[in-house]
This record gives sequence, structure tokens and C-alpha cells, in this order.
Amino acid sequence: MQVKTKAIVLSQVKYGESSLIVRLFTESDGLKSYMLKGVRASKRGRIKPAHFLPFNLLEIEATHKNKGTLEHLREVRLSQQKPALHQDIVRSSLVLFLAEVVGQSVVEDQEDQELFAFLEEAINQLENTRELRVFHLYFIKELGRYLGIMPEVGEEVLPYFDLLEGRFLDRPGLNPIAEPPISSQFALLLGIHFDALSRWNINKVERTELLKCLLLYFELHLHGFQKPRSLEVLQAVFD
Repeated sequence: MQVKTKAIVLSQVKYGESSLIVRLFTESDGLKSYMLKGVRASKRGRIKPAHFLPFNLLEIEATHKNKGTLEHLREVRLSQQKPALHQDIVRSSLVLFLAEVVGQSVVEDQEDQELFAFLEEAINQLENTRELRVFHLYFIKELGRYLGIMPEVGEEVLPYFDLLEGRFLDRPGLNPIAEPPISSQFALLLGIHFDALSRWNINKVERTELLKCLLLYFELHLHGFQKPRSLEVLQAVFD
């Protein structure tokens, strides 16, 4: 099937001496993987490795066989230029980390246009926001909401948050938990909007611990999710 669709780059992996395997989250068909033969060796080709930096926003023409195999890209062009995402060290580290989180969270060949719209908007926000210290926490929370795994905050926030059950408790049980003050920050995060990030009072230690809780929460609620390899890079940048 021939398709024309918008797509978001999640990752690229070198294959052999001259090829790439790229993973794109497409608006039309969800997560797709493509083999690009010889793209690293060709200087005149219209499809170039630079198209496939994480979180690049693309417009593509592709052949989708939808058989669980690598698909074929026919045409690629950048739909929007986002230079700050790859020129600024903090933003580029966030991009690498968050693209990996998305890649581990979404399911192959599962269309989700609402999730695509969220990712597109979030990439635009990351290009322009000054709240880089907490953006990744907000992004992961919102991603979890679109995936249907994040809990709602009730009127009463109890001292402990059960990461397996996804609810606040008055005393800890046997499941992994977030303890005070991280449980309180978890509650604030669940209810926070993008425009309020600048007013979020959270220190460096709390940010680090809250991120650990978020990633563990994803591990507990998403099959196959693992701690991103790029986490150490992100932590080094923020340190």
C-alpha cells in the first residue's frame, strides 16, 4: 500500500557499511521501521541520513506491506525545521532521551492520531520552552496519559503513591512506592499544565527521584519497557 503521511523520527541504527534502519512514528499507521539501503554512501540521493535525527518532523511517501517486516521509504522531506533541538546540548539530550522513551512505549503498526498530535505539539514546545529542567517529567506524564496508564488525581492526596496500583495510600504496602516528598511532587505533576511549569517548585534531588519513579511506573505498566540507555547522558547534562 502506498501512503503519504507525516512522521516523527524516533531512532536510526546503522546496518552494514552503508545502510540505515530507521523507526518512525507515522500519523497514518503508528510505529514503522524502514530499511534504507545505501543511504550512508550516496551523496546525490534525495533521502539523506540527516533527515533521521530524533524528533525530526517529516513528510514521507512510503510503501507499507503491513506484514511485520521492514518497510520501504520512497520520498522524505522535513516538514518543519527545528534547529534548536539538535544544536543546544540540553535540548538535544532531552530529544535523545524522550525519543527513546516513546520508542519503547508505543506499539508497532498501531495507529493513534491523537498521540501523534500530542508528540508533534510537544516537539514544538520543546523547541521554544525555557523550562528544560522539568519538561521531560511533564512529557512522560502526558505520554502516559495518552497511553491510558496514568492515574487521575483525586481531591485527597495521601502520603504514599503505589506505583503498581497507581493510587495514593495512607500507608505503604508491599508494592514499589513513592514516599514523601516525591509522592507529593508526583501528585503535582499529575495535575500540572504546560503553562504552569515555570511555577513548579521542585528541586534537583526531587526531579531526579521523580524521574526514577516515572520510569519505574512505565516499566510496571507497559510490557517490555526498560530504563532508557540515554538516561545517563541526560543526568550528566543536568548535573
